[in-house]
Amino acid sequence: MERANDSMLTEFILVGLSAHPKLQRVSFVIVLWMYLMILLRNGILISVIIYGFHLHTPMYFSLCNLSFLDICYARSSEPLILDSFLTVRKKVSFSGCMVRMFLSFGMGATECVLLCMMALDRYMAICYPLRYLLIMTKSAYVPMAAGSWVTGLGDSVVQTSLTVQLPFCTNNVIHHFVCELLAILKLACVDISINVISIAGSNLIGLVIPLLLVSISYIFIIAIILRIPSTEGKQKAFSTCSAHLMVVIIFYGTIFFMYAKPKPNISAGTHDQDVTEAFISLFYGVMIPMLNPFIYSLRNKDVKAAVKNMLGRKIISDEI
Repeated sequence: MERANDSMLTEFILVGLSAHPKLQRVSFVIVLWMYLMILLRNGILISVIIYGFHLHTPMYFSLCNLSFLDICYARSSEPLILDSFLTVRKKVSFSGCMVRMFLSFGMGATECVLLCMMALDRYMAICYPLRYLLIMTKSAYVPMAAGSWVTGLGDSVVQTSLTVQLPFCTNNVIHHFVCELLAILKLACVDISINVISIAGSNLIGLVIPLLLVSISYIFIIAIILRIPSTEGKQKAFSTCSAHLMVVIIFYGTIFFMYAKPKPNISAGTHDQDVTEAFISLFYGVMIPMLNPFIYSLRNKDVKAAVKNMLGRKIISDEI
C-alpha cells in the first residue's frame, strides 16, 4: 500500500529504557530468561497435548491453541524488546514496525476471543456434564478455535490498515520497547479520531463482549457449583475451571487497562507515563505467556501423567 508520507518517514526509533542504562541491563537478563521459559514451557505443553491421546479433548485443544498463540506473540515482540535493551536508540523500518504491530495486536485480540471460547467450554462441561461430549464435538470446538483466530487477525488488519495511512511527519521516536499501537498513534501529526473510534469498536467486539460472556458463564458455573452438596464435589468441580479463571483475571485485567481508554490527545502524556505504560505492556507481553502453561499444568494430573508417559516412551525408544 502506498503512503503519502513515505518521503518524510521511513523508520521509527525505539528508546525503551535508554535513559536508565542499569535498569536496561537487568531487564535484558530477566526478559531473556522469561523468553526462553515461554518457548520451553509452551513447547512442552503443546508436545504433551499432541502426543497424549487422552488429552485430545475440547479443553486441551483450546489450551494447545493458547500455547501456540503465546509462542507466536513472544516470537513477534520479544526479540525486538531484547534488542532494544542492547541498543541506545533502536531503529526499526516503517514496514517492519507495522508488521510487528499487526502480529502483536492480532495475537492479543485472538487470545481475548479464545479465552472466551474456553470459558464457554467450561460452562458446558460443568452445567451440562451428561450432554457435554454430544455438544462439544470436533465439528464444534475446531470452528470455535478457528473463529478466534479469524476474529483476532481480522481486527488487527483493520487497525493496521488505518495506522499505515496516517502521516507521521518527522516525529518518529517511540517511547516504548516495541511497535505498540497506542504508542505509534501518539506520533501522528493529524487528528486520529477515526483510529480512536475504530479501537473503541475493537474493544467492544474483542474485549467487552468476550469479557461479558466469560462473566455470565462463570455466574452460571458458580451457581451450579454451590448446589453441589459435598465439599469434595465442589472442590473437584471448581478445580476444572480455576486455572482458566486465574488466567482470565490476569489477562483481561492487563489488556483492559491498556486499551479500554485510548486518548486522542497526543500531547497529553508525559515521558514517565509512557514508561509506565510500556512496562504494563511488557508485563502483558512477557509475563502472561510465561505464566499460562505454568498455571494450567501446576495441579493438572492429566498433564503431569502425559509428561511422564512421553518421557517414558522417549527413554524406551532411545534404549532400543
